[in-house]
Amino acid sequence: MARHYATAGAKIAIWDVSAPGAAPEGALYCKVDISDPAQITAAVAKTCAAYGGIDFLSHNAGFSGPTLPVVDNDPATWAKVVEVNLTGTFYLAHAIVPVMQKKGFGRIINMASLAGKEGTPNASAYSAAKAGVIGFTKSLSKELALTDIRVNCIAPAAVKTAILDQMTPEFVQVMIDKSPMKRLGTIEETARLVMWLSSEDCTFNTGAVFDLSGGRATY
Repeated sequence: MARHYATAGAKIAIWDVSAPGAAPEGALYCKVDISDPAQITAAVAKTCAAYGGIDFLSHNAGFSGPTLPVVDNDPATWAKVVEVNLTGTFYLAHAIVPVMQKKGFGRIINMASLAGKEGTPNASAYSAAKAGVIGFTKSLSKELALTDIRVNCIAPAAVKTAILDQMTPEFVQVMIDKSPMKRLGTIEETARLVMWLSSEDCTFNTGAVFDLSGGRATY
């Protein structure tokens, strides 16, 4: 996604818990755990000092946690999944939306999940948190609807990323089998959708959930 933004002419700031291995040339790196508001505040200040503002937020941080039945889930781990996936989404918006409001422009693309629409068994925390991301996106978009800040989210089925390493192979195969296309999505396919949601063509779309599911989504 960062490479796509860079190709389109954007200046890039990558916020992550670890430094990227193949970032676009000249990209700014900020060490950020989005469950820590202080780290987000510091990253906003560093990014604004370097670039004068923030126009686009492509928010993809995620933590799936273990795939276990509710009765076997550790409450502390359940809370961590919600903290990263849902509360972290609030922390980001709380810090970044005021920056966008000053300029009068912004595009926010939150990464939800088909799990947030369907509810995935043995992934209750992740499903609940991603459902919360969808609700939060809709709420924030309405708050900003009379501005030039658009807030949308993407609900992918399984996409081939490192987060799948947190899941058992059997669990990943179940997700593949559910897809009418019988495959995982790709990062490239996701990035192209993010770019459209960041573009000047995305003007009358806000509070929307864009499925990226290989035909799996049913509503």
